[in-house]
Amino acid sequence: QVQLVESGGGLVQPGGSLRLSCAASSIFSINAMGWYRQAPGKERELVASITSGGSTNYQESVKGRFTISRDNAKNTAYLQMNTLKPEDTAVYYCNANGSIRLGASFSSWGKGTQVTVSS
Repeated sequence: QVQLVESGGGLVQPGGSLRLSCAASSIFSINAMGWYRQAPGKERELVASITSGGSTNYQESVKGRFTISRDNAKNTAYLQMNTLKPEDTAVYYCNANGSIRLGASFSSWGKGTQVTVSS
């Protein structure tokens, strides 16, 4: 009922840029979407999130470099990543959540896309 498909990951040199996309297919209303990442040996962490109203939240380490946006009509979220650093290397996951009805909610995850920053 809720499916997320990520794209845009790849290999880039330090200082380069990538743009990730997350296309959501859902029969339910999506309230918020976000990007998380997980590096080897580390826990998954929130990178950025955006509500249906456009309110955004960023991890401190990516402020000024990453920008999250959303096209509600297309049910698609984007993550523009600039000035990439080796420490940004991780698997990036898209998340979407919302309410089905009072007392019932959903949280869906994509399969992830690899981002590697290396010279």
